[in-house]
Amino acid sequence: MKPLRVLSLFDGISCGQVALERAGIPVEVYYASEIDKYAIQITQKNYPNTIQLGDVTQIDFTQFKGKIDLIMGGSPCQDLSIAGKRAGLQGERSGLFYKFVEAIETIKPKYFLLENVKMKKEWQDIISREL
Repeated sequence: MKPLRVLSLFDGISCGQVALERAGIPVEVYYASEIDKYAIQITQKNYPNTIQLGDVTQIDFTQFKGKIDLIMGGSPCQDLSIAGKRAGLQGERSGLFYKFVEAIETIKPKYFLLENVKMKKEWQDIISREL
């Protein structure tokens, strides 16, 4: 299998890299967008070749056109979770889902993977329609 070029949005502690590694999927380059300094420290300790991009709202996705095979991420769920405020995709944090959509539409990767929490069906339907 040819190694993948990966862009992970909302990377957290880079569980995406763990999953790819455990699945035996080789990675050529891994870009990560994360803002939590402690999550970044864990990622860099475990995967020192990770290229950190910072805040997803500040990324110019056009620089990655034709350079990414897989976009993955788990956009913030606080506004979608049945345990949260339930502001939905209009919420400040969960609205960042639309940056994931922008990345896909701009970069046009071969593959994408989005994970999130259990949520109201109407929000699931919106996410499915957008993707």
